[in-house]
Amino acid sequence: MPATSPPDSLLHAYAERARVRVCGLLVHQGALLLTAHRGLLPDEQPFWSPPGGGWHFGETLREGVAREFREETALEVKVGRFLHLHEYHGNQLQAVELFFEVTALDPAALPRLGHDPEHAPDRQLLTEVAWRTPQELVRLPPQQVHPILRDLISTDDAYIPQLRLR
Repeated sequence: MPATSPPDSLLHAYAERARVRVCGLLVHQGALLLTAHRGLLPDEQPFWSPPGGGWHFGETLREGVAREFREETALEVKVGRFLHLHEYHGNQLQAVELFFEVTALDPAALPRLGHDPEHAPDRQLLTEVAWRTPQELVRLPPQQVHPILRDLISTDDAYIPQLRLR
């Protein structure tokens, strides 16, 4: 999540409530699969983060990660070990994010931009799904990159467990 969260009607569904988010880290050929979001930063800047979203009542954490990957990238994944916990506090947004290692069930499958079922087709937050290398991420302004990804030197670093509490 970004360092600040400007008020935006796109974010109304998430504002002023604590959320638990489940996310996955998928690495392939030296790059991470990431999604770009709109509405989180000023001036239409994209915010790049691993696929993920709200944990639903009745599902396990791993089921939630797999569902989010299907929704956002159209990929079926196997969810592996727990890697990171990130606590986020913004102006109107608050979340605990849990990150898991994931592998694609079909290594030849290509990701494609999915959707947020919480939003109408013309109000989607997701704008792009793409493979990004750590070298590409470090060249972006830090506010455009999820905090757990900002200090990566190689994709191997994504597997070093992190606990980021405020």
